[in-house]
Amino acid sequence: MKLNCWRRAAWLGFLSWLVPFLFAFPVFPLKRVSPALFDTVMSLAVVATAAWLGRKYFQRNGGPRVGEAVLLGLVWLAINLVMDYPMFSYGPMKMTAAQYYSEIGAGYLLYPAFLGGSAWVQR
Repeated sequence: MKLNCWRRAAWLGFLSWLVPFLFAFPVFPLKRVSPALFDTVMSLAVVATAAWLGRKYFQRNGGPRVGEAVLLGLVWLAINLVMDYPMFSYGPMKMTAAQYYSEIGAGYLLYPAFLGGSAWVQR
């Protein structure tokens, strides 16, 4: 398993964090009204972002191979955690590690699951 283009994977990984992060601002008031609906909307934002950016990554590399897709998803998972965790643990929300990883961080597992699953389905 290897990534064909680490630079593009890292750049798109940054976007995989930025796009849902920016999307969260206008929908954040929903969290007070219906936390479950907010979580669902954010999960859909992550999956849609994975689809869009995964297509961008693999359009130059031919069809996705399952191993490479899972590895790409794991790289994006790591980038999201590195970008996200400091803001939620040291920022205004002051979440513990257990709170962050159970409420937010675990959602980023959608990246390797979606990318790997979509590559497997295409095979």
